[in-house]
Amino acid sequence: MAERETVVLTRDVNIVTIPDGNTGTLSKGKEVTVHQALGTNYTVVTEHGHMVRIAGADADALGKESHQLHTLVSETSAEAVEKNCWEVMKTVYDPEIPVNIVDLGLVYHCNVTPAGEGLNDVHIMMTLTAPGCGMGPVIQSDVEKCIRALPGVASVNVEVVLDPPWSREMMSEVAQLQLGLY
Repeated sequence: MAERETVVLTRDVNIVTIPDGNTGTLSKGKEVTVHQALGTNYTVVTEHGHMVRIAGADADALGKESHQLHTLVSETSAEAVEKNCWEVMKTVYDPEIPVNIVDLGLVYHCNVTPAGEGLNDVHIMMTLTAPGCGMGPVIQSDVEKCIRALPGVASVNVEVVLDPPWSREMMSEVAQLQLGLY
């Protein structure tokens, strides 16, 4: 999104404050500026300059349509589920950085294990751009929700690890180009 758009909330909406991850509510009639509309959520800046995240499910409060996740493969084999996991994780964005968590290099591991009857257990190991990031649990929850919604998934375990620590060298070349670091 190149141009910032200012909108007035059409109803009360739940928010998560960035970067601390606290929850709250913005009231109907408040003016916000859309800062980032990537993945399934919106990052907005309030009238008072606070950056907050609004869930995609509340897009209507911004006068927007909810972004939907699309499953690319309908099969439920472990290989197909793993492919879908990587694709849906690319729809999860750091709310402050306009790059998905896969290209940021935050996802270290995706292991899919057959659990019987066309179902699979999924284990994700990921990290954060900074230890103690308040948005860490929010991003972790986003990953869990998008994978849990995939066909053929029995259980999801998203583990946040801090070793090895994240560094910008872990970003894909595309991400580095997007952020002007390459």
